Amino acid sequence: MKKPTPLAARPLMTPIQAGGLAAVFKVLANDTRLRLLHAVVRQGEGCVTDLAAALGMTPQAVSNQLQRLSDLGILSARRDGNNVYYRLVDLCVSGLLEQGWCLTEQAGGACGVTGRAASCCGSGE
Repeated sequence: MKKPTPLAARPLMTPIQAGGLAAVFKVLANDTRLRLLHAVVRQGEGCVTDLAAALGMTPQAVSNQLQRLSDLGILSARRDGNNVYYRLVDLCVSGLLEQGWCLTEQAGGACGVTGRAASCCGSGE
């Protein structure tokens, strides 16, 4: 797979690109969806009922949130009998979750590293 162009080397994003990125962040800016993504990453793949049990939610509520993530292309679904299983398609999301978690830990001092959050996250950029 081709290595992505570093952010600093990219041309300034267009208003349309910024709008698309904002839409991604808007979908991710939901605590339930973040917890669902984390559960899927931890399990590799999860069915609606197992994910609902893990989060203490109804399967219908979980299914609605999973559909939002699927519509964005972050998750894919496969049916096996009566169960629908979801898995992470967009591997960038896993890294984004790690970076976000690192930033929240750094802001709260839980990371154990002083200075820029990037040093906690290992990006150094």
